[in-house]
Order: sequence, then structure tokens, then C-alpha cells
Amino acid sequence: MEIVVASSVGVLTAGGVYLILRLRVFPVILGLALLSYAVNVFLFSTGGLSINAAPILADEGGGPYTDPLPQALVLTAIVISFGMTAVLVMISLGAYLDIGDDHIDMGRALPEGETEGPEGRDTQSPGPDPGYDDDTPVRPQP
Repeated sequence: MEIVVASSVGVLTAGGVYLILRLRVFPVILGLALLSYAVNVFLFSTGGLSINAAPILADEGGGPYTDPLPQALVLTAIVISFGMTAVLVMISLGAYLDIGDDHIDMGRALPEGETEGPEGRDTQSPGPDPGYDDDTPVRPQP
């Protein structure tokens, strides 16, 4: 049982990190959700992986039991991750509706006349990006 839980935490973490490193907003949000699931499974496993055991101590105090504190922490983490995901979706939706693209721009300053595109476009640009108005600067000037 422990190897299944440990491998699922590893797979969820690896998938979450892979998605967080993408250059689009939606995969980053999915990656954060996968990472929160991995943390939830890890927290749940810290309470002990007993099968057919009571979640609290019985009156006699003997026998195997499952610690209820990690279960309470997981319930709290689920609510927090749901709220965080909802806020991130609303922020990214607002940014997408404002800009018209969900590409993540890291804000690097490029030399004058050079652009950088996710599809490997040419590096010399004769003018502003056609996706923007002529009076809107594409990159802030230092």
C-alpha cells in the first residue's frame, strides 16, 4: 500500500512541475492543482495507512488507529487549494480577455527591434507586433 501512495505522490509532483514550466496560463493552473493534490495525498499518508482501522482511539486505547490530525489538515488544504485555483482562473481569464493571449511573458527587456515568439518567429521585427494597436507599446522602455 505504501509503494502505491508514494509512487502516486511522485507522479503527481512530476506532472505538476512539468505543467508549471509551460508558457501558457492554463497548464500552469493545472500544474498547481496537481501539486496541491500531491501535497494532500502526502499529508493524508502521514497519518498512517491502516486498513479497516478506526479513525480515532477507542475507549480501551488499544489496537491500530489512524491519526485524525492529517485528515483535518487535508480537508483544510482542499478548501484552500480550491479557493486558490478559483482566484488564479479569474485572474488569468481577466488577463486573457485584456490581452487576447494566454502566453506567459517573463518581462525580459529585449534590444530595440527584436521580438521573441513562442513559435520561433524571426528575431528582426520591422514594426510593432500586429496583435497590438500602434499607439500601445509592446514592451516598456527602460
